[in-house]
Amino acid sequence: MIKKFALAGFLYLIIFSAQAQFKNIKIDEAGNRMGEPYITVNPDDPKNLVASGADDTIFYSTDGGATWEKTKLTSSLGIYGGLVLIADSKGTIYCLHSSNPGGEGLSNEKALDQIVCHASSDGGKTWEEVGSVGYNPPKDQARPFVTMDAKGGLYLTWTQFDKYKSTDATCQSTVLISTSSNGKKWSKPVVLSQTPGNCNDTGTTTGVATPTVAPDGKVYVTWPLQNKIFLDRSFDGGGVWLMNDVPTADQTGGWSLKVPGYSHSNEVPMLMVDKSKSTYRGCLYLVWADQRNGENDTNVWFSRSYNYGDNWSSPVKMGSDSTAKHQFMSKMAVDPLTGYIYIVYYDRSAYEDNQTDVYLAYSADSGANFKSVKISESPFVAEDVAGFGDYTNISAQNGIITPIWVRTDNGKTSLLTSVIKQEELIPPTPTEKGKKKK
Repeated sequence: MIKKFALAGFLYLIIFSAQAQFKNIKIDEAGNRMGEPYITVNPDDPKNLVASGADDTIFYSTDGGATWEKTKLTSSLGIYGGLVLIADSKGTIYCLHSSNPGGEGLSNEKALDQIVCHASSDGGKTWEEVGSVGYNPPKDQARPFVTMDAKGGLYLTWTQFDKYKSTDATCQSTVLISTSSNGKKWSKPVVLSQTPGNCNDTGTTTGVATPTVAPDGKVYVTWPLQNKIFLDRSFDGGGVWLMNDVPTADQTGGWSLKVPGYSHSNEVPMLMVDKSKSTYRGCLYLVWADQRNGENDTNVWFSRSYNYGDNWSSPVKMGSDSTAKHQFMSKMAVDPLTGYIYIVYYDRSAYEDNQTDVYLAYSADSGANFKSVKISESPFVAEDVAGFGDYTNISAQNGIITPIWVRTDNGKTSLLTSVIKQEELIPPTPTEKGKKKK
C-alpha cells in the first residue's frame, strides 16, 4: 500500500511539473520598441500563427509557433502602430491599424485620419491593402479593435478624437463602429458612446472599445471612461443600438493606471462571448484590471452576464495572492470549440520589487472557477526606457492556446509566445477521452 501511495505521489509530481513548465518562444527582439502585441491562429490551418509586435512588423509561423518569419506591412496611407489581427474560417488573415500619411506621427494633423485594413491569403507572408474607414478631417481615428461574426463579417470599433492628445477642454473623444463583409467596403460609421471623453489620453479620455458578436448575431461593445466600463448592444446585427451608455462595472483608477516600471499601464477591458455549443453558449464575459484596493495593488477582475448584459456577476479576482502586489495588462480568449476561458496577465505577486511574471488563468465552467499558472520561464524587470506597449494578447482555437507578451531585459524588448495545449491545463472529460480512443 505504501508503495502504491509513493508511486501515485511520484506520478503526481511528474504531471504537476510537466503542467507547470511551458516553453517560451522568442518571436523577435528589438532595441527599444516591441510593444502592443497581437496574435491569431488560422482556423483553416492551426499550424499557421500570425502575430504583430511593432509599428509595421508582422510575424508568421507555419509550424505551430516553433519558428517565425518576419515581414513588413506597407500602406499608401501610412502606418501608426496598434496592429490588430483576426482570421476567418477560410484562412484569410486581416490586419487593421491607424493611418499616418505624413509619416511624422502626431505632428501631422491628418496623421490618424483613417483605419486601414489589409488582407493576407497566404498565412501572413504577403499583404494587400484592401480598404479603409473613418476619414473625417480633421478628426483623428485611433485604437482599432476587431471581431467577426459567424459568416466572417468584420465588426470594427475605434476611438475618434477631435484631435489626439489635445488638452483643449472642448476636445472630445467618442467610440465608433463600422462593418464590412470582406474588409474592402465599410459601412458608414456609427457613434456608440453618448457621453464623450476628453482628448488628452488619460483616464478621462474614452478608452479602447472591444466588440464581440454572439452566435445569433447580437453585437456587444464595451469601453472604459471615467472609472467605469460602459456597454452598448444591438440585437439586429448593428442596425439599432441602445439610447444610453449602460455601466457594467467599476474600474477604479480608470483605464490608464500607474504601475511601477511603466510610464503608464493601459488597462483595456476585454469583452467576449461564448460561441461554443456548450450550455454557456451566448454568455458574455468581461475582464479588466483596476486599483480598487489601492494604487499599490492592481488586480485583474472577471465578470459574466447570462442575460445579454443586463446583469453581471460580482467581480472575481484572478490569482490567489492576498498581498498588495500588481497584476495588470490582462487579455482574454474564449475557445469557440469548448467555450473554455483563458486570461493572460502580468503578475508581481512573488516579488518585493518590479520583477514580473506572466500568468495564465483558465476556466472550464463559464468562469465559476479559475485556476492560474505561471507561463513565463523567468521574470523580467520592467523598464520605462523600452517601448513596452499597451497590452498583452491571447488566442484560443480548438484546444490550442497562444498567449503573447513583451518583456524587457537590459533596455531591450522581446516578443514572446508559448503554444499551450488544452490538456496541459484542463484534463479531458470522459466523453473527450472516449472520442480520442476511436
